[in-house]
Amino acid sequence: MANRGPSYGLSREVQEKIEQKYDADLENKLVDWIILQCAEDIQHPPPGRAHFQKWLMDGTVLCKLINSLYPPGQEPIPKISESKMAFKQMEQISQFLKAAEIYGVRTTDIFQTVDLWEGKDMAAVQRTLMALGSVAVTKDDGCYRGEPSWFHRKAQQNRRGFSEEQLRQGQNVIGLQMGSNKGASQAGMTGYGMPRQIM
Repeated sequence: MANRGPSYGLSREVQEKIEQKYDADLENKLVDWIILQCAEDIQHPPPGRAHFQKWLMDGTVLCKLINSLYPPGQEPIPKISESKMAFKQMEQISQFLKAAEIYGVRTTDIFQTVDLWEGKDMAAVQRTLMALGSVAVTKDDGCYRGEPSWFHRKAQQNRRGFSEEQLRQGQNVIGLQMGSNKGASQAGMTGYGMPRQIM
């Protein structure tokens, strides 16, 4: 972690709001999934945000996770370094983030390297891992290991094709969004400018 002093005022309030978004139950689910997905001898970290951050901080677990979502021989990160040097660990986190984006995680769901490295926003790390799990469940390519109910399946594209005749017929239909003309008639209407007929 970066060697920074305590924050005060508005900075402290913002950091407290960010920390409130962290979900301890989600942490347990993500840890269980990562250990099951990697299918290697990965130690289960003690519970807590700081332990979760320390467990992921060197980037090796994240790189093993993204590699396990690909068939053997097609891993996006061929060499995972066990180095204790800070820049190597941050580089591995960046490699994971690039590979996750290529895998299908939206850019808006991806955390920044400092969010994990400095522990600034561990909730963003959780969101990225949740999005990665959702994409893996949705792909359904046989590489996902774990309960399918752990993650939400993303909506799939469902394109529809219409013939020219169907499109022409659709132009003649008045949509219900525009209101209905059923029951409307001009019976009993008089021409404009005519005086009212009183009988």
